[in-house]
Amino acid sequence: MKYSLERRPEPSRVAMAIAPLAAVACTLIICALLVAWAGAPVGRTYVLLFEGAFGSRFAWAETLTRATPIMLTGLACAVAFRARFYNIGAEGQLYLGALAAVAVGGMHGGVGLDVPLPVLAVGMMLAAALAGALLLLIPALLKTRLGVDEVVTTLLGNFIVLLFVSMLLDGAMKDPMAMGWPQSVALNPDLEFSKLIARTRAHTGLLWAVGLAIALWLINRYTVFGFKMRSVGANAHASRFLGLPVTRVMLGTAMLSGALAGLAGAIEVAGRTSYVTLDMSPGYGYTGVVVAMLAGLHPLGVIAASVFVAGMLVGADSMSRAIAVPNYIADVIVAVSLLTMLVATLFAQYRVRRG
Repeated sequence: MKYSLERRPEPSRVAMAIAPLAAVACTLIICALLVAWAGAPVGRTYVLLFEGAFGSRFAWAETLTRATPIMLTGLACAVAFRARFYNIGAEGQLYLGALAAVAVGGMHGGVGLDVPLPVLAVGMMLAAALAGALLLLIPALLKTRLGVDEVVTTLLGNFIVLLFVSMLLDGAMKDPMAMGWPQSVALNPDLEFSKLIARTRAHTGLLWAVGLAIALWLINRYTVFGFKMRSVGANAHASRFLGLPVTRVMLGTAMLSGALAGLAGAIEVAGRTSYVTLDMSPGYGYTGVVVAMLAGLHPLGVIAASVFVAGMLVGADSMSRAIAVPNYIADVIVAVSLLTMLVATLFAQYRVRRG
Protein backbone atom coordinates (compact mmCIF):
# COMPACT_ATOMS: atom_id res chain seq x y z
CA MET A 1 0.00 0.00 0.00
CA LYS A 2 1.44 3.34 -1.05
CA TYR A 3 0.91 6.71 0.59
CA SER A 4 1.14 10.13 -1.01
CA LEU A 5 0.59 13.77 -0.12
CA GLU A 6 -2.31 15.52 -1.78
CA ARG A 7 -2.82 19.27 -1.57
CA ARG A 8 -6.08 20.26 0.06
CA PRO A 9 -8.42 22.21 -2.27
CA GLU A 10 -8.70 24.97 0.32
CA PRO A 11 -6.59 24.80 3.52
CA SER A 12 -8.67 25.25 6.66
CA ARG A 13 -8.19 28.62 8.31
CA VAL A 14 -8.72 26.97 11.68
CA ALA A 15 -5.95 24.47 10.96
CA MET A 16 -3.60 27.24 9.85
CA ALA A 17 -4.35 29.18 13.04
CA ILE A 18 -3.85 26.13 15.26
CA ALA A 19 -0.60 25.11 13.52
CA PRO A 20 1.67 27.52 15.49
CA LEU A 21 0.14 26.47 18.82
CA ALA A 22 0.53 22.80 17.92
CA ALA A 23 4.13 23.43 16.87
CA VAL A 24 4.96 25.10 20.21
CA ALA A 25 3.30 22.29 22.17
CA CYS A 26 5.21 19.62 20.24
CA THR A 27 8.43 21.57 20.71
CA LEU A 28 8.03 21.65 24.49
CA ILE A 29 7.31 17.92 24.54
CA ILE A 30 10.34 17.09 22.42
CA CYS A 31 12.65 19.36 24.41
CA ALA A 32 11.35 17.87 27.65
CA LEU A 33 13.18 14.68 26.65
CA LEU A 34 16.44 16.62 26.42
CA VAL A 35 15.85 18.26 29.81
CA ALA A 36 15.17 14.85 31.38
CA TRP A 37 18.31 13.49 29.69
CA ALA A 38 20.29 16.28 31.38
CA GLY A 39 19.00 15.01 34.74
CA ALA A 40 16.87 18.06 35.56
CA PRO A 41 13.20 18.05 36.60
CA VAL A 42 11.17 18.87 33.50
CA GLY A 43 8.36 20.69 35.28
CA ARG A 44 10.69 22.80 37.38
CA THR A 45 12.80 23.66 34.32
CA TYR A 46 9.85 24.92 32.31
CA VAL A 47 8.44 26.85 35.27
CA LEU A 48 11.77 28.64 35.71
CA LEU A 49 12.02 29.20 31.96
CA PHE A 50 8.66 30.93 31.72
CA GLU A 51 9.09 32.78 35.01
CA GLY A 52 12.40 34.16 33.79
CA ALA A 53 10.71 35.39 30.63
CA PHE A 54 7.27 36.52 31.82
CA GLY A 55 7.13 36.12 35.57
CA SER A 56 7.87 39.67 36.69
CA ARG A 57 7.98 43.27 35.57
CA PHE A 58 11.74 43.03 35.04
CA ALA A 59 11.37 39.77 33.10
CA TRP A 60 8.76 41.28 30.78
CA ALA A 61 10.98 44.32 30.25
CA GLU A 62 13.96 42.18 29.24
CA THR A 63 11.80 40.03 26.97
CA LEU A 64 10.34 43.07 25.20
CA THR A 65 13.80 44.62 24.87
CA ARG A 66 15.08 41.47 23.18
CA ALA A 67 11.92 41.14 21.09
CA THR A 68 12.16 44.61 19.52
CA PRO A 69 15.01 44.02 17.02
CA ILE A 70 13.84 40.43 16.44
CA MET A 71 10.39 41.76 15.51
CA LEU A 72 11.86 44.05 12.86
CA THR A 73 14.17 41.44 11.35
CA GLY A 74 11.24 39.02 11.41
CA LEU A 75 9.16 41.53 9.45
CA ALA A 76 12.05 41.99 7.02
CA CYS A 77 12.18 38.25 6.37
CA ALA A 78 8.39 37.85 6.26
CA VAL A 79 7.86 40.52 3.60
CA ALA A 80 10.68 39.14 1.44
CA PHE A 81 9.69 35.49 1.82
CA ARG A 82 6.08 36.34 0.92
CA ALA A 83 7.33 37.38 -2.54
CA ARG A 84 9.62 34.33 -2.76
CA PHE A 85 12.73 36.43 -2.24
CA TYR A 86 14.70 34.63 0.47
CA ASN A 87 16.54 37.32 2.39
CA ILE A 88 19.04 35.67 4.77
CA GLY A 89 21.05 38.89 5.10
CA ALA A 90 19.05 40.76 7.74
CA GLU A 91 22.01 40.53 10.11
CA GLY A 92 24.23 42.53 7.77
CA GLN A 93 21.45 44.99 6.97
CA LEU A 94 20.91 45.54 10.71
CA TYR A 95 24.58 46.40 11.23
CA LEU A 96 24.73 48.69 8.22
CA GLY A 97 21.57 50.46 9.39
CA ALA A 98 23.13 50.94 12.82
CA LEU A 99 26.27 52.43 11.27
CA ALA A 100 24.21 54.82 9.14
CA ALA A 101 22.20 55.90 12.20
CA VAL A 102 25.36 56.68 14.16
CA ALA A 103 26.92 58.44 11.16
CA VAL A 104 23.98 60.85 11.02
CA GLY A 105 23.03 61.05 14.67
CA GLY A 106 26.47 60.72 16.24
CA MET A 107 29.33 61.85 14.02
CA HIS A 108 27.26 64.65 12.44
CA GLY A 109 24.72 65.19 15.17
CA GLY A 110 26.86 66.92 17.73
CA VAL A 111 28.05 70.44 18.47
CA GLY A 112 28.43 72.91 15.63
CA LEU A 113 25.53 71.89 13.45
CA ASP A 114 22.43 74.03 13.58
CA VAL A 115 20.02 71.21 12.68
CA PRO A 116 16.68 70.93 14.48
CA LEU A 117 16.48 67.78 16.58
CA PRO A 118 13.33 66.40 14.90
CA VAL A 119 14.97 66.77 11.48
CA LEU A 120 18.07 64.99 12.76
CA ALA A 121 15.98 62.17 14.23
CA VAL A 122 14.09 61.67 10.96
CA GLY A 123 17.35 61.81 9.01
CA MET A 124 18.87 59.17 11.28
CA MET A 125 15.99 56.75 10.71
CA LEU A 126 15.86 57.42 6.96
CA ALA A 127 19.60 56.87 6.65
CA ALA A 128 19.33 53.51 8.43
CA ALA A 129 16.40 52.40 6.26
CA LEU A 130 18.17 53.52 3.07
CA ALA A 131 21.39 51.72 4.04
CA GLY A 132 19.57 48.43 4.59
CA ALA A 133 17.50 48.85 1.42
CA LEU A 134 20.51 49.57 -0.82
CA LEU A 135 22.44 46.65 0.65
CA LEU A 136 19.66 44.21 -0.23
CA LEU A 137 19.14 45.84 -3.63
CA ILE A 138 22.44 44.34 -4.80
CA PRO A 139 21.37 40.66 -4.35
CA ALA A 140 17.95 41.56 -5.76
CA LEU A 141 19.53 42.93 -8.96
CA LEU A 142 21.79 39.89 -9.20
CA LYS A 143 18.75 37.62 -8.91
CA THR A 144 16.50 39.45 -11.35
CA ARG A 145 19.18 40.28 -13.95
CA LEU A 146 21.54 37.30 -13.75
CA GLY A 147 19.57 34.63 -11.93
CA VAL A 148 22.02 34.44 -9.01
CA ASP A 149 20.63 32.65 -5.95
CA GLU A 150 19.78 35.29 -3.33
CA VAL A 151 20.25 32.86 -0.43
CA VAL A 152 23.96 32.65 -1.20
CA THR A 153 24.51 36.34 -1.90
CA THR A 154 22.58 37.61 1.15
CA LEU A 155 24.18 35.08 3.47
CA LEU A 156 27.72 35.86 2.31
CA GLY A 157 26.91 39.56 2.42
CA ASN A 158 26.58 39.30 6.21
CA PHE A 159 30.26 38.44 6.57
CA ILE A 160 31.31 41.19 4.18
CA VAL A 161 29.32 43.75 6.19
CA LEU A 162 30.78 42.57 9.49
CA LEU A 163 34.31 42.97 8.10
CA PHE A 164 33.35 46.44 6.85
CA VAL A 165 31.98 47.32 10.30
CA SER A 166 35.16 46.06 11.94
CA MET A 167 37.25 48.26 9.63
CA LEU A 168 35.21 51.37 10.49
CA LEU A 169 35.19 50.66 14.23
CA ASP A 170 38.97 50.54 14.15
CA GLY A 171 39.22 53.49 11.78
CA ALA A 172 37.01 56.37 10.71
CA MET A 173 34.16 55.79 13.18
CA LYS A 174 36.21 54.71 16.19
CA ASP A 175 35.34 56.44 19.46
CA PRO A 176 38.51 58.19 20.73
CA MET A 177 37.14 57.93 24.28
CA ALA A 178 36.74 54.13 24.15
CA MET A 179 40.32 53.51 25.39
CA GLY A 180 41.15 51.24 22.45
CA TRP A 181 37.92 49.25 22.54
CA PRO A 182 36.50 48.83 19.00
CA GLN A 183 33.26 50.78 19.14
CA SER A 184 31.77 53.67 17.23
CA VAL A 185 31.21 57.17 18.46
CA ALA A 186 28.14 57.51 20.65
CA LEU A 187 24.77 58.67 19.41
CA ASN A 188 23.63 62.17 20.33
CA PRO A 189 21.91 61.62 23.74
CA ASP A 190 18.97 63.75 22.63
CA LEU A 191 18.23 61.22 19.89
CA GLU A 192 17.99 58.23 22.20
CA PHE A 193 14.56 56.70 22.78
CA SER A 194 12.79 57.15 26.09
CA LYS A 195 12.07 54.22 28.39
CA LEU A 196 8.84 52.33 27.91
CA ILE A 197 9.02 50.88 31.43
CA ALA A 198 10.73 52.99 34.09
CA ARG A 199 14.05 51.73 35.47
CA THR A 200 14.33 48.99 32.83
CA ARG A 201 15.93 48.64 29.41
CA ALA A 202 12.57 48.41 27.59
CA HIS A 203 12.28 51.41 25.28
CA THR A 204 9.79 53.02 22.93
CA GLY A 205 11.45 51.38 19.94
CA LEU A 206 8.98 48.56 20.64
CA LEU A 207 6.18 50.91 19.58
CA TRP A 208 8.02 51.52 16.30
CA ALA A 209 8.24 47.77 15.71
CA VAL A 210 4.57 47.10 16.50
CA GLY A 211 3.48 50.09 14.41
CA LEU A 212 5.52 48.88 11.43
CA ALA A 213 4.02 45.39 11.78
CA ILE A 214 0.50 46.85 11.64
CA ALA A 215 1.44 49.10 8.71
CA LEU A 216 2.91 46.16 6.81
CA TRP A 217 -0.26 44.12 7.41
CA LEU A 218 -2.35 46.98 6.03
CA ILE A 219 -0.08 47.26 2.99
CA ASN A 220 -0.30 43.53 2.30
CA ARG A 221 -4.07 43.43 2.69
CA TYR A 222 -5.39 46.69 1.28
CA THR A 223 -2.92 48.10 -1.26
CA VAL A 224 -2.14 47.32 -4.88
CA PHE A 225 1.54 46.82 -4.06
CA GLY A 226 0.61 44.28 -1.40
CA PHE A 227 -1.53 42.39 -3.91
CA LYS A 228 1.34 42.40 -6.40
CA MET A 229 3.75 41.03 -3.75
CA ARG A 230 1.35 38.20 -2.93
CA SER A 231 0.74 37.49 -6.60
CA VAL A 232 4.45 37.32 -7.46
CA GLY A 233 5.06 35.10 -4.45
CA ALA A 234 2.23 32.76 -5.43
CA ASN A 235 3.32 32.38 -9.05
CA ALA A 236 5.82 34.68 -10.71
CA HIS A 237 5.32 33.18 -14.18
CA ALA A 238 1.55 33.60 -14.09
CA SER A 239 1.96 37.15 -12.76
CA ARG A 240 4.27 38.01 -15.64
CA PHE A 241 1.81 36.48 -18.10
CA LEU A 242 -0.94 38.69 -16.66
CA GLY A 243 1.20 41.78 -17.20
CA LEU A 244 2.46 42.45 -13.67
CA PRO A 245 5.94 44.03 -13.50
CA VAL A 246 7.53 41.09 -11.67
CA THR A 247 11.06 42.48 -11.67
CA ARG A 248 9.95 45.86 -10.35
CA VAL A 249 7.83 44.22 -7.64
CA MET A 250 10.74 42.00 -6.61
CA LEU A 251 13.10 44.97 -6.36
CA GLY A 252 10.57 47.01 -4.38
CA THR A 253 9.96 44.10 -2.02
CA ALA A 254 13.70 43.66 -1.50
CA MET A 255 14.17 47.34 -0.68
CA LEU A 256 11.26 47.27 1.78
CA SER A 257 12.72 44.19 3.46
CA GLY A 258 16.20 45.72 3.70
CA ALA A 259 14.76 48.97 5.04
CA LEU A 260 13.00 47.13 7.88
CA ALA A 261 16.22 45.33 8.83
CA GLY A 262 18.17 48.60 8.66
CA LEU A 263 15.62 50.22 10.98
CA ALA A 264 16.22 47.37 13.42
CA GLY A 265 19.84 48.52 13.69
CA ALA A 266 18.90 52.17 14.17
CA ILE A 267 16.30 51.34 16.84
CA GLU A 268 18.73 49.07 18.66
CA VAL A 269 21.31 51.87 18.77
CA ALA A 270 18.82 54.58 19.75
CA GLY A 271 17.02 52.39 22.27
CA ARG A 272 19.66 50.24 23.93
CA THR A 273 23.35 50.48 23.03
CA SER A 274 23.94 54.15 21.99
CA TYR A 275 26.86 53.02 19.81
CA VAL A 276 27.84 50.23 17.43
CA THR A 277 30.02 47.28 18.43
CA LEU A 278 30.75 44.00 16.69
CA ASP A 279 28.77 42.07 19.32
CA MET A 280 25.77 44.40 19.23
CA SER A 281 23.61 41.68 17.69
CA PRO A 282 23.73 38.08 18.98
CA GLY A 283 22.20 36.90 15.71
CA TYR A 284 18.99 38.95 15.51
CA GLY A 285 19.02 38.72 11.72
CA TYR A 286 19.11 34.92 11.70
CA THR A 287 16.50 34.71 14.47
CA GLY A 288 14.24 36.83 12.28
CA VAL A 289 14.10 33.96 9.79
CA VAL A 290 12.75 31.63 12.49
CA VAL A 291 10.26 34.26 13.68
CA ALA A 292 8.96 34.85 10.15
CA MET A 293 8.39 31.13 9.63
CA LEU A 294 6.76 30.67 13.03
CA ALA A 295 4.40 33.53 12.18
CA GLY A 296 3.46 31.96 8.87
CA LEU A 297 4.83 35.11 7.18
CA HIS A 298 1.95 37.10 8.70
CA PRO A 299 3.06 40.56 9.94
CA LEU A 300 0.80 40.48 13.00
CA GLY A 301 1.91 36.94 13.77
CA VAL A 302 5.50 38.22 13.82
CA ILE A 303 4.65 40.24 16.95
CA ALA A 304 3.60 37.15 18.92
CA ALA A 305 6.37 34.96 17.49
CA SER A 306 9.10 37.46 18.36
CA VAL A 307 7.86 37.78 21.95
CA PHE A 308 7.83 33.98 22.27
CA VAL A 309 11.34 33.55 20.86
CA ALA A 310 12.72 36.44 22.91
CA GLY A 311 11.07 34.99 26.01
CA MET A 312 12.77 31.66 25.45
CA LEU A 313 16.16 33.32 25.09
CA VAL A 314 15.71 35.53 28.17
CA GLY A 315 14.10 32.82 30.29
CA ALA A 316 16.85 30.33 29.48
CA ASP A 317 19.47 32.67 30.95
CA SER A 318 17.53 32.89 34.20
CA MET A 319 16.73 29.18 34.27
CA SER A 320 20.32 28.07 33.70
CA ARG A 321 21.46 29.96 36.80
CA ALA A 322 18.94 28.13 38.98
CA ILE A 323 19.35 24.54 37.79
CA ALA A 324 22.02 22.61 35.93
CA VAL A 325 20.55 22.96 32.43
CA PRO A 326 22.61 24.91 29.87
CA ASN A 327 20.96 28.00 28.43
CA TYR A 328 21.57 26.50 24.98
CA ILE A 329 18.24 24.76 25.52
CA ALA A 330 16.68 28.02 24.29
CA ASP A 331 18.47 27.67 20.94
CA VAL A 332 17.24 24.08 20.74
CA ILE A 333 13.66 25.18 21.49
CA VAL A 334 13.81 27.85 18.78
CA ALA A 335 15.28 25.44 16.22
CA VAL A 336 12.84 22.62 17.01
CA SER A 337 9.90 25.03 16.95
CA LEU A 338 10.85 26.01 13.40
CA LEU A 339 10.91 22.36 12.30
CA THR A 340 7.62 21.51 14.01
CA MET A 341 6.04 24.63 12.50
CA LEU A 342 7.06 23.52 9.02
CA VAL A 343 5.58 20.07 9.65
CA ALA A 344 2.38 21.50 11.11
CA THR A 345 1.97 23.85 8.14
CA LEU A 346 2.59 20.95 5.76
CA PHE A 347 -0.25 18.88 7.22
CA ALA A 348 -2.53 21.92 7.32
CA GLN A 349 -2.07 22.37 3.57
CA TYR A 350 -1.74 18.72 2.51
CA ARG A 351 -3.40 15.46 3.47
CA VAL A 352 -2.11 11.89 3.33
CA ARG A 353 -3.79 9.65 0.78
CA ARG A 354 -3.54 5.90 0.72
CA GLY A 355 -3.43 3.94 -2.49
